[in-house]
Amino acid sequence: METVVAVVFVLLNLFLLPDPSLSHPLCINSRAPFTSNTTRSFCAYDGSTCCNSAEDSQLQKQLQGMNISDPGCASLLKSVLCSRCDPFSAELFTIKPAPRTVPLLCNSTVVGNSSQSGAAVNDFCSKVWDTCENVSMFNSPFAPSLEGQAGLPTNSSTTKLTDLWQSKTDFCKAFGGASADDSVCFDGEPVKLNNTESLSPPHGLCIEKIGNGSYLNMAAHPDGSNRAFFSSQPGKIWLATIPEEGSGGTMQMDESSPFIDLTDEVYFSSAFGMMGIAFHPNFAQNGRFFASFNCDKSRWPGCVGRCACNSDVDCDPSKLPPDNGAQPCQYHSVIAEYTANATGAEASKATVAKPLEVRRILTMGLPFTSHHGGQILFGPSDGYLYFMMGDGGAPNNSGDPYNFSQNKKSLLGKIMRLDVDNIPSAEEINKLGLWGNYSIPRDNPSSEDPSLLPEIWALGLRNPWKCSFDSERPSYFMCADVGQDLHEEVDIITKGGNYGWRVYEGSYVYNPQSSPGGNTPPNSINPIFPVMGYNHSEVNKNEGSASITGGYFYRSQTDPCMYGRYLYADLYAGGMWTGTETPENSGNFTSNRIPFSCAKDSPIQCTSVPGSSLPSLGYIFSFGEDNQKDIYILASSGVYRVVRPSRCSYSCSTETAVATPNPTSSPPSSHAAQFHNPCCSILILLSSLLLFLTSVI
Repeated sequence: METVVAVVFVLLNLFLLPDPSLSHPLCINSRAPFTSNTTRSFCAYDGSTCCNSAEDSQLQKQLQGMNISDPGCASLLKSVLCSRCDPFSAELFTIKPAPRTVPLLCNSTVVGNSSQSGAAVNDFCSKVWDTCENVSMFNSPFAPSLEGQAGLPTNSSTTKLTDLWQSKTDFCKAFGGASADDSVCFDGEPVKLNNTESLSPPHGLCIEKIGNGSYLNMAAHPDGSNRAFFSSQPGKIWLATIPEEGSGGTMQMDESSPFIDLTDEVYFSSAFGMMGIAFHPNFAQNGRFFASFNCDKSRWPGCVGRCACNSDVDCDPSKLPPDNGAQPCQYHSVIAEYTANATGAEASKATVAKPLEVRRILTMGLPFTSHHGGQILFGPSDGYLYFMMGDGGAPNNSGDPYNFSQNKKSLLGKIMRLDVDNIPSAEEINKLGLWGNYSIPRDNPSSEDPSLLPEIWALGLRNPWKCSFDSERPSYFMCADVGQDLHEEVDIITKGGNYGWRVYEGSYVYNPQSSPGGNTPPNSINPIFPVMGYNHSEVNKNEGSASITGGYFYRSQTDPCMYGRYLYADLYAGGMWTGTETPENSGNFTSNRIPFSCAKDSPIQCTSVPGSSLPSLGYIFSFGEDNQKDIYILASSGVYRVVRPSRCSYSCSTETAVATPNPTSSPPSSHAAQFHNPCCSILILLSSLLLFLTSVI
């Protein structure tokens, strides 16, 4: 373990990761950079930028208004002003705790501390001083005070640097030097992170099978223990104890005694069921947890809500055709709140919860029977609840014909961000036109774009199927989005980001079969294209299609050769990929398909795919992460954990030798002690798997 820690420490010092909250291309307004559709005449940033043509023109007018007579100084000031357009401008301007008036200027004190190439030899801060110290300018951006750095008082709008600062040392102490918060610095050119050698992909992924049940979601217990919650599509949540890796143990769970049973409320079929679970960050104290599920208004009186096809989005549900025998908005997506405190036990010790809603957070009628996502997550940095919603589907899988994903007044095809800790009054909810009991975070994108519904965090998604936050870099919010005919994608989700569907499928222009809801011209949006993914032609040639299942950045020390890589898979379990970011924190990923196999000493023996060396997983529904950061695969054939590569004879030079505990002499003859009649549960799920796939795809 000491060797692994030492290696990680050295790597971190070599790369010097920037502030974890701002670690990939990001603009000052916390939005992702974009490729401009119009030519910028002033700030020449090729490719992605943070400035549109209007902002570019505004910066040009700002420089002209400064009335700088010296051409050399004017050129430097132009580069400083234009740095606001840099794709890494959020890093340059150090937006926490307060915005800077100018970027952090590179100088000689940043040697060895800068993640920007050339900073060690380019003393840009001194260059600005030496060139501009005696040049007069109106409304200087270098006026004091900056973060407590006091300059000389001045009463004139026309100043020189020497009028404001006593010396170059004082000036560069305020505007340059090593950043206290590990931000990158500006040397007069677009930010270019250090080039790092591309790491070769791991030799293989080793897994062990620790459970026979089939689950759709996993959530680590918020108390930090070795327990986790697992939910099934029919509507039950169980609390399980997870054995130590290499111990030979299996998951300890009593299937006959679920933590909570919501099957009376949940409508379960091939396309519907319990789609997500989320436990409040303070669950151990407050006992609050949430379930996302589907209901049928013809079967349950509590299934009441507004239809997602409504007048606000120019849609009339009475004119929609039936889909799979269901009427428009017969089925709803629901987020409901429950409590573990009602049992009288301390929440962290509770093993059961009553199926009584504390609060209905949201209910929305679904126009069709597919593409309704349903995952819910709490943001690790902000504590808000994120809700992933698909485009609503369509009969015959015809590609979002009503263009809900691009409609800013529709919640379909969106990721929502809700505050479930501050519940407004019924009058305020009605006044704001909210869909349920929540409030809107003040910094949601609608604060800058009033045309967006206030709930929306990101738009332009088809059917986000499993999203996760990187546990080490919370700004890396990764979502897999299921494709239509051609491409499966993984996106970095950012505030207000538009991910292109249905104008684009991945980075390919998409031509819809029908458009009763109208079209969105490609030049009217700034799409954010995927950072990873695969084409359908790469997998499942026999089936002719594919469906992505999103995963996690691997942050466990169990397999050090996987550390820092993003793991994702195809639903049909024929392929798994690792995404490697090069350079670090650049947002540029290279994906490699990774072989995987099952450990010979797996607690529950794996079966093999006929004619293949791959273990037979069935369908990969989801991934999970426990409190030790180990990664799990939730498949139709059981629960699998990523384990040490040496257990599958994969080589990993940084793996530390571990004395493996002696497993039990032989597996139990029956797993009934751990699972109450699991075969029946699996048969029930498998009976409708093929139809379920159509709802995901």
